[in-house]
Amino acid sequence: MTLRTTTRETMTTRPTALRVLTWLLRIALAALFLGAGLSKLGGDPAMVDMFATIGAGQWLRYFVGLCEVAGAIGVLVPRLSVLAATGLALLMTGATIANLTVLDSSPVITLAALVVACLAVWLGGGAASLRRQRLQPQLS
Repeated sequence: MTLRTTTRETMTTRPTALRVLTWLLRIALAALFLGAGLSKLGGDPAMVDMFATIGAGQWLRYFVGLCEVAGAIGVLVPRLSVLAATGLALLMTGATIANLTVLDSSPVITLAALVVACLAVWLGGGAASLRRQRLQPQLS
């Protein structure tokens, strides 16, 4: 059994492409949730009406808005990105349920955001494992 380490020559372009794709996804996710969160925190009349229809009170609008802004910032911080994207995915799960059960509206937008957040979690975890593989010596 010999010990070998991965060098730059043996790395393929796939990790670089994966890293670029992950960052593009994080930036898109951050832009989406920053806009959504700020509209809730800013008191957009459509958001005020929607949360009034939900019936849980306007505190929920502020809470969701804060979570969305925090998640948007978190997905751009590499150490927090998987955790933040997971939180946003859970938030979109709740939003999809609310759309279907309380608001009687289409869940297409919330499901699309859920898929993007889940993809960010998956790619973020995959990118982290690729980094660990490159940093650790491999036995062959």
